[in-house]
Amino acid sequence: MSEYVLTLSCPDRPGIVAAVSGLLAERGLNILESQQFGDRDTGRFFMRVQFAGLPDTRPGELRAAFASLAPDLGLEWSLTDTAERQRVLILVSRGGHCLNDLLYRQRSGLLDIDVVAVVSNHPDLRPLTQSYGIDYHHLPVTPEGRAAQEAEVLTLVDHYRADVVVLARYMQILSDDFCAKLPGRLINIHHSFLPGFKGARPYHRAHARGVKLIGATAHYVTADLDEGPIIEQEVARVDHTHSPEDLMAVGRDMECLALARAVRWHAEHRVLLNGDRTVVFR
Repeated sequence: MSEYVLTLSCPDRPGIVAAVSGLLAERGLNILESQQFGDRDTGRFFMRVQFAGLPDTRPGELRAAFASLAPDLGLEWSLTDTAERQRVLILVSRGGHCLNDLLYRQRSGLLDIDVVAVVSNHPDLRPLTQSYGIDYHHLPVTPEGRAAQEAEVLTLVDHYRADVVVLARYMQILSDDFCAKLPGRLINIHHSFLPGFKGARPYHRAHARGVKLIGATAHYVTADLDEGPIIEQEVARVDHTHSPEDLMAVGRDMECLALARAVRWHAEHRVLLNGDRTVVFR
């Protein structure tokens, strides 16, 4: 039988769970997993329900049924068939650890996504990408050609029908216009435990400050540099014996872990936007 995921958010009020579960029960659909959260600060309610369909379940009729609930409850909702794997386009520069980790996890079945293409502003990682049988596009970036290069990336997003774009250590700042065209569909891994040590050479600056914890942050990309809603963070304890190079080595592992979790949770529709924050149903 098919399985579906319903995600929704709306103003918090009594009866939301009853309305959703009642609608499913009326159609003989079995709830496999249900999580909800009411944010007292914003007054909004968030819910994720995964349920099993019947052989004669018609997704169009389900969507019409949920749409009928939307006006009274003020729902923002989405219904997805779990068999429809997320199509992922990856942007990368020269650092290949996050790219290699995502490609390995996909091939080994640890990450239920389809990487449809890799785009880079450098040619270095073409052999790695093509060893996995995935298309590689080298699109150099120059100050005068940045807008044209971003337009080519967007063309590839459309061509490959990518659901989400993952910045796996893509060391370029994206324009406001580019970010606006893919809201909630851009995931970045930042090699720092945000909000600390933004920008370049974070491990060197962390070393200079003598930090005892370093980390990596996976977040959605917005026009505000490194300020997008955080999906996942990973940290490690360090001490005075660690050189900047040691911190970078530890950091690479944390970047892979944080990014893989963020991509997985996004692909499983477990991340809901809550203003500048996220609700993550793990």
